[in-house]
Amino acid sequence: MPLSNKQIKALKTQAHHLKPVVRIGQKGITENVMMEINNALEIHELIKIHIADDDRETRTQSGIDIAVQSKAELISQIGKTCILYRQKASEA
Repeated sequence: MPLSNKQIKALKTQAHHLKPVVRIGQKGITENVMMEINNALEIHELIKIHIADDDRETRTQSGIDIAVQSKAELISQIGKTCILYRQKASEA
């Protein structure tokens, strides 16, 4: 379910003070990195990720790829930092 502009704005506001919980380095998006991202999303719902790549297109594509693989919403991507949101699975 896509988020409304109002929801995205509220999530950006919440994420402003957060520090990146995952840093993606030279090896790129590995299986272990994706496990860490999924664990962080399960715990926090809203996370920041730092992508240490100097190429703008590569960083943008990496943010999109991470969002797709983790089934999360890419809230924002500014510079080397992207914000992801995935609602916790409801406990039944």
